[in-house]
Amino acid sequence: MSNDSAAQAPQDQPVGQISPVTLRVGEHGEAAGGSFYEKIGGRATFETLVRRFYDGVQHDPVLWPMYPAHDLEGAIQRLTMFLEQYWGGPGTYSEQRGHPRLRMRHVPFKINPDARDRWLQHMRAAQDTLELSPLDDATLWGYFDRAATAMLNTFEE
Repeated sequence: MSNDSAAQAPQDQPVGQISPVTLRVGEHGEAAGGSFYEKIGGRATFETLVRRFYDGVQHDPVLWPMYPAHDLEGAIQRLTMFLEQYWGGPGTYSEQRGHPRLRMRHVPFKINPDARDRWLQHMRAAQDTLELSPLDDATLWGYFDRAATAMLNTFEE
């Protein structure tokens, strides 16, 4: 096989088509199944994470004013539903609230590096209580870190 033929796409797939990758686990190479949502415990895990996150936020003088104190349970359910949907669980968030539009929904709030770092601090503390595998922990944390940084909308103190 020449280098040219090795670089060509298989005949049954157009050039540039992404082929799905199957993650293999176990000593016999069984295909991993299910979503990340299912893998880490489904709704119970995400609701635990979110409730523990808000336990910290309630005592944060910078973040707490951004949250609806009169509707903390609603905020807990909305974030839980969002995370469930993002990680492969039910699409209840979009069914009830439409497209997530995270940046648009956060525009009314002053999210500077300090607010982001505080948010991440509370989420890290909550996530640490879940006892996830190192890979699952890194996967979830990578998302939170990227998402929190994407919400920055000011550098003013």
